[in-house]
Amino acid sequence: MWSGPRNLSTAMMYAFGNRADFAAWDEPFYAAYLKESGIDHPMRDAILAGHECDPDKVAARCAGPIPGGKPHFYMKHMALHMEGFPMDWAAECVNIHLIRHPARVVASYAAKRESPTFHDIGFQQQADVFERFPGPVVDSADIRRDPEGMLHALCDAVGLAFDPAMLAWPSGPKSFDGVWAAHWYETVHCSTGFAGAEGPLPKVDGCATALIDEALPFYERLRTVALS
Repeated sequence: MWSGPRNLSTAMMYAFGNRADFAAWDEPFYAAYLKESGIDHPMRDAILAGHECDPDKVAARCAGPIPGGKPHFYMKHMALHMEGFPMDWAAECVNIHLIRHPARVVASYAAKRESPTFHDIGFQQQADVFERFPGPVVDSADIRRDPEGMLHALCDAVGLAFDPAMLAWPSGPKSFDGVWAAHWYETVHCSTGFAGAEGPLPKVDGCATALIDEALPFYERLRTVALS
């Protein structure tokens, strides 16, 4: 599952991770991305200490056996983490692309980390990954509006039986959360399922408006082929 940050990606990981037939892995390349880029993110030192930083080793695990002997493996990937890293393993995967309107992404991201850049929100990187590894596209707004209907449609699109366990999960941290969950996942840790339909787009101004305008064409390109 490819997405950008603040994109319903953790709730989707919890939905699939709650299935008995799935293992789940949270942002496999995050530590490698932080080490390679030198970028300062919340909990950077703890992430580097707690997760694999060698992208070649991470890629080998992506292509390797599924943990726990499960038949399916849900990998939550941020497209922006992958620049310059090995990606051939993804050709053997079912690739799904999760999108969200940039106004919602920017408003949510800025609440956790100040002054996001265009690179931080990952819209261009996700469009690039989609061109290389196309697959079903699902909009987080549609998931929020009709979780059961959209998850049925998504499972059908990838040849997977729908499981009602995807609609609800226990509150609190999960065994497959990354170290960074302590900073980023407070809201989803309080959840036991998908929240209801989203309201109007958030109002933004200043630099955020320019950032949204830059991201919008990449979102709209994928939105045109999203499941409905």
